[in-house]
Amino acid sequence: MLAPTPILPPRLLIQLGAAPASKEAAIRAAAQLLVASGCIDAPYEASMLRREGVANTYLGHGVVIPHGMVDDRHHVRASGLAVLQVPGGIEWHDGQVAHLVVAIAAQSDTHITILRRLTRLIQDEVRLAALRITTRKEEIAAALTEDAPAPGAAGPAGDLRQRFDWTVDYPTGLHARPAAHWVETARNCPARIQVRHGAEVADAKNLIALLQLGLRCGDGVTISAEGDDEAGALARICAAVTGLSAGEKAAAKAAADAAARAAGPVAGWNPADTPRVLAGLGASPGLTIGPIHVLSQTEVTVRDEPEPLTSGGDRLHAALAATEGQLRALADDTERRLGKTDAGIFRAQGELIPDTDLITLACQLMVEGHGVAFAWNQAVERMAGRLSALGNPVLAARAADLRDVGRRVLAQIDPSLKSGHDLPDVPCILIAPDLAPSDTAGLDPTRVIGLATAQGGPTSHTAILARTLGIPALVAGGPALLALENHTPAILDGGTGRLYLDPSAADLASARDWSARQRAKAEEEARARALPARTRDGHAVAIGANVNNPEQVPFALDQGAEGVGLMRTEFLFLERGDTPTEDDQYATYRAMLDALAGRPLIVRALDIGGDKQVAHLHLPREENPFLGVRGARLLLRRPDLMEPQLRALYRAARDGIPADAATGKGAPLSIMFPMITSVPEVLALRAHCDRIRAELDAPELPLGIMIEVPAAAIQADALARHCDFFSIGTNDLTQYALAIDRQNTELAPEADSLHPAVLRLIHLTCEGAARHKRWVGVCGGIAGDPFGACLLAGLGVDELSMTPRDVASVEARLRASEMGALRALAARACAQEDAAAVRALAVLLDGEPA
Repeated sequence: MLAPTPILPPRLLIQLGAAPASKEAAIRAAAQLLVASGCIDAPYEASMLRREGVANTYLGHGVVIPHGMVDDRHHVRASGLAVLQVPGGIEWHDGQVAHLVVAIAAQSDTHITILRRLTRLIQDEVRLAALRITTRKEEIAAALTEDAPAPGAAGPAGDLRQRFDWTVDYPTGLHARPAAHWVETARNCPARIQVRHGAEVADAKNLIALLQLGLRCGDGVTISAEGDDEAGALARICAAVTGLSAGEKAAAKAAADAAARAAGPVAGWNPADTPRVLAGLGASPGLTIGPIHVLSQTEVTVRDEPEPLTSGGDRLHAALAATEGQLRALADDTERRLGKTDAGIFRAQGELIPDTDLITLACQLMVEGHGVAFAWNQAVERMAGRLSALGNPVLAARAADLRDVGRRVLAQIDPSLKSGHDLPDVPCILIAPDLAPSDTAGLDPTRVIGLATAQGGPTSHTAILARTLGIPALVAGGPALLALENHTPAILDGGTGRLYLDPSAADLASARDWSARQRAKAEEEARARALPARTRDGHAVAIGANVNNPEQVPFALDQGAEGVGLMRTEFLFLERGDTPTEDDQYATYRAMLDALAGRPLIVRALDIGGDKQVAHLHLPREENPFLGVRGARLLLRRPDLMEPQLRALYRAARDGIPADAATGKGAPLSIMFPMITSVPEVLALRAHCDRIRAELDAPELPLGIMIEVPAAAIQADALARHCDFFSIGTNDLTQYALAIDRQNTELAPEADSLHPAVLRLIHLTCEGAARHKRWVGVCGGIAGDPFGACLLAGLGVDELSMTPRDVASVEARLRASEMGALRALAARACAQEDAAAVRALAVLLDGEPA
């Protein structure tokens, strides 16, 4: 039985089988349909033609959207659409061929709605191909008027064919980090996946749409899927959704416990006198004393400078790509400094970049004739405003994240719009309306000793990062904070959320005494961190930190690191929009050496490729970048990248601290090359180093290689003849040994570096190095796991490099062990059948689980 023919909505005019002679003829024909229907006055036709002279209205995939100039909108009498179907196609611009000419007469924001529908439509190429040749107007009408999912859903209220119901049990609801995990899982599935809460429906592959559902703990949702492998897609999204519950509950309990401790009587200091007090919410415990510094509230004015849509679109695309790279770098950097949980903040922000609705809105504004920076800024503000208007404090915090991302993209579009914060030369208590997460993550705790914001909440990303950095902080202090005068002396208690202004001499003395007692206690606990990682039977394991810039060195040393075991130089390239010069790099490497004061520094040469791409290097796109031109392969093919870096390193070694100034050992700077697979690669790189060293009259430096692929581990004895040390990258070695892409969310739990096959490759590497008296380090993830570190020591690893915050626990575990027992444990681990069996051996280590 045929379905009834839908009634066409008013003001939608469709002409099938059109064959206009030119683009101009197509625009005139569509305009006449709009004139005949009373949507526009006749002069609007000329305005539509003028628009094509200043902007290309080709939207993509054969769809064009001619419309008039903004200044001529008074000629629009009623919103309407005129569609010319051109089965044979008509050339539009520079080889682009149009098949659907959708002429728009828009009042208010009707244009936005139409563009959103069209953007979704051009992603469905099968349906679009059918619309080009259909003989039924109602099919085109349905495509241009429906907002709900396409017909065919079997469940109620528009649910897709396969479905499951779930009650949100995340204590803080669906916030950005778990939502980003949902999105990542959904995007790896070919099927359509949607989430419904009541009558509200969101695409599971769209982060902002998910957040706009405003899901709170206890809300019921229906998650459904339809399309290719829909059952598998539903199973994967179900596992992703429910698998986060335990972690979210644990995180909420930890936050509640921390808040309770901070609010308790033991956490706070009480003044004896009566200073002026401004109260907010305690966000990060601790007492600090210093002058306040109020960040100036400079309004960024984004000028509207129209440009052709083609060049504007290119600039927006480039800015989005560069920002995506920046956020990946920031997440990676944050994970190494502060831990995986805090890094999730910036991974979640990265999911905002490809948001369809956000980009559609920006493009729509550009098509209307606005400049790219203005259009992007307006789109971000509108989307952030919608999140803030939902009345959910968690979503209001996500609006701040969106604005943070928007600000980064804006600075890429127009560098003059980059915002910065000027701080005084003395340590201060920073006062601000609010801080973006990336601003907070970049704070130097030696310069910003306290933080107070007028807005925000204790669960905001800014508060989380302040706690991790150990900066006392209060939030939600209100506008009175911003009216304070710079240099006002103050005492900030981040536990109770109070800022004491102009305290008396007696209160200052009391606060200093209280702080001194707290510091003495902390120093007593820290003294153990200064002890070497020497086992009970006298075997020493060198402990380094994974650090990316000189500012991170003091914290790493304070945590007990003996030097830097991995400086990842790709951050010099990822965190900026252009390639750093030789002098830029030299300044950074020299600063690293100065900060370390003679302690060892191992610098990894540029490791680009795989999951680390840099837009401004213009590298060719590869189908499988993990198996392509990355690491040393890239360096040998791009001397323009390799030689400036090597020159900068040798100059820094020549001009820095003499080799034996602090330790009496060899040169404090070592260079290692990533992604080595063969002896000829090592020989070629050595030749480049020898030539550059001779040209600069620089000292000889130890040259090492990364063991990241099974080929290098198997041939370790041959490679060891030609290099001075090895550093094993266990993350990549695991990926290549187990043939599991570490970015694949479905397989990620199986990519376990404690798999016996990986452990055997590590042991093989150590044996090969020992034959030539070379030392072996590990700078991958398991080096920072106390149990993993003990296994590595037992396998023969000499040096471990890790996130600074992992140093203390790893050193403590090694100090409590005996080398003979660790060797026996490692041998037993290599004999297991899988990673789970290896991890079960943790109970044998000192009789306790790791």
